[in-house]
Amino acid sequence: MGGRISELQSKIESKVELNPFEAKHYDLMMNIFSLGIYPSFTSRVIDRIEFFDKESIIDFGSGTGHFSCLFHKKARIEKYVGIDLSEIMVKQAEKKCKKYGDAKFIRGDIRKPVPFKEEFTKAFTSFVLHGFVQEERIKITQNAYNALKKGGKFIILDYGEKDVDSAPFYIKFLIRKLECPLAEEFMKTDLKKMLKSVGFTDFTEYSFVNGYIRLEIATK
Repeated sequence: MGGRISELQSKIESKVELNPFEAKHYDLMMNIFSLGIYPSFTSRVIDRIEFFDKESIIDFGSGTGHFSCLFHKKARIEKYVGIDLSEIMVKQAEKKCKKYGDAKFIRGDIRKPVPFKEEFTKAFTSFVLHGFVQEERIKITQNAYNALKKGGKFIILDYGEKDVDSAPFYIKFLIRKLECPLAEEFMKTDLKKMLKSVGFTDFTEYSFVNGYIRLEIATK
């Protein structure tokens, strides 16, 4: 019964599952909400990630393929798998990244076990974890751990561990009016503690927007 309650809570509170309009116009919406800095911001994020030759990447919540394209421009990618629940986004990603022959996009639920075992050098997720209840975040994190090779990196781009009450008005508006209620709860969560519970170690963190956004990199 408890699992069913958690599932219903996630569906009620989470906005991670976008409606068709939001899914179709996601990149445009991100540009509008960020006042046009979304492309340059994501490029800055990619610059913080160390890439090696012949990378393999699994992307949990791959969306429109925006980061897939950035990865391919930055490094030599031998294998890329993006997983997203939205069929609309999967189709957009396939179209956007069609010139990258190794890129594969799958429609699937990242909370469920993935059919990959120690196959990737990097696992990535961008503004996805905050949209789930804690129990489901752990499941996604476990999926990332299982999919990574030993020494592989789990790279998380999401909200930082900050107090929204003391945040600037535009941050409060974003978190409390535009985001799902789970986002503020996520910002109170000890992310490193959660990652450690699954088995990750050796953390590197980069802060953006005065710490309200963070890039967390953990090692298997």
